[in-house]
Parts: sequence; C-alpha cells; structure tokens
Amino acid sequence: MRIERTRDKIIVFEPEDFNVVQTLCCGQIFRYVIDGDEAVVYSRDKCARLVTYTDRIEISSNDLDYFHNFFDLDRDYSSIKTALREDEFLKKAVDFGYGIRIINNDLYEILVSFIISANNNIGRIKRSIEYLCSHFGRNMGEYYAFPTLEELEKASIEDYRLAGLGYRAEQMYETISRLSKEDIDNLHQQSTKEQFDFLLTLKGVGEKVANCILLFGLGVKNVFPVDTWINKVYNRLTNTNESDRKKITRELTARYGDLSGYAQQYFFYYFRDNKLS
Repeated sequence: MRIERTRDKIIVFEPEDFNVVQTLCCGQIFRYVIDGDEAVVYSRDKCARLVTYTDRIEISSNDLDYFHNFFDLDRDYSSIKTALREDEFLKKAVDFGYGIRIINNDLYEILVSFIISANNNIGRIKRSIEYLCSHFGRNMGEYYAFPTLEELEKASIEDYRLAGLGYRAEQMYETISRLSKEDIDNLHQQSTKEQFDFLLTLKGVGEKVANCILLFGLGVKNVFPVDTWINKVYNRLTNTNESDRKKITRELTARYGDLSGYAQQYFFYYFRDNKLS
C-alpha cells in the first residue's frame, strides 16, 4: 500500500490493506453513507468522501490531516495480518476482512455513539445519531456536525426519547450531565485500567461498551469487546457453551495480547457477515 498526498486529496495506491466497505461496516462507526464505489464519512464537524477505483482509493476532505489519522494510514496492517494468520483459527477471518482498518475516531463521539448502540441494531443506531446531529449539531451545509457536549447539554430526556433511545434516554441524559463536569480528554493520559474503571462509572456503559470506547475512541488495542458474535467465536474456538463474558474477554485478550482489538474486528466481521454460529 502506497500513499500520496496532493493539495486536496489523499490517494492510497494498491490498497490491499484498506477496503472502504469493510472498514465502515465492521461495527466501529455509524456516520457514513455508501453508494456503490463512493462513500461519505462524518466525524465531529468533518466530512470525507472516498472513491474506490481498481488500483486506488481517493480521499477528499475539508481536513486531510484529520482523516489521514482517522483511517490510521501510517500503520502497517500487512504485518498485523501476517502475525494474526499464524493463529489457524483466525486465518479465514483475516483473509475475509483483509481490508479492515481500525478507525481513530473522536473519543466523545464514540462514547455517545456506543451508549446508543447497546442492544440495538445498526439502522436504529444510525437514525438516533442522525436525529441528535440534525437537532443539536451545527448545520455544515450538506450535513450536520456531531453535537458538542455543550450542545447536547441542552437536550432533555424527552429529546433522547424522540431520538429513539428508549430506555437509554435517561442514561444518556445522566451521562451527558456527568461529562459536563469531567475533562474526558484526560483519559488519554491514564492507564488502561484507570480508563476502563472510569468508563464503567458512566450510565449506559457496561464492560462491552467500555471496551469498544477503549478500542475505537482511545486507541487501546489490547482489549477484546465481547458481544453475541464474539461469544459464538469463543464457543467454536473452545468447543464449549460458555456464557460468562468476563471469562471470554479475559481468555481472548490473553490469547491475542496486543493484537486483541484487531483480532476482534476480523472475527466480528467474518462471523456476523457469514452468519456463523
């Protein structure tokens, strides 16, 4: 994979380690639109348009530096995949999701989005987030920005219900009120345990959501979020019928170590898209 920058584009040549659809559709982001070979991605108040050609991907944006980091374009995914393919059980998943890249998204946006995502489906999650953007975020012309913390402080519990959050409405209201008194950017300087422990004190954040926030919002790669699909992965791997997700998280993290977050994404995408059990 080779990257070139022009004045208004990032061009990724020979993108064997970057597939736009796989990256956007593996459960780590909800603000995007895919139309054939084109995709539009939103983060904070920023927007990027990606076009996939036979030999390259072109990224246009109002902030190229932001999306260069967002898509983790300086990381060598070829080496990561080579290491993970040594695990025979994981090899098919890596080959299937060969172009997945873990996105470096905004911590606050990830936190709010994954509280909404708990026990929810992708369509409803996207609609809820879009409602909050269009009602509380800035109008950027062709799209709405993700609302800032100050803007979401104006939302009531009823607003969250109208956004389709259901039982999460009160949780979101309490968490936004709590965050208004915290400086969550300080989490970047804390240990993983301190980050995890703090996240669990927020309403609507359980262990799975906390691990997702660590992985997608804080860049912590030695975590393994466990949902229904990963539970199935573990049971197939161990030939058991285990349901203790704390145990599953602990054992999968021990197995894949610093590459746990990458392994989780490959497993999740492969098992979900092939509807394996």
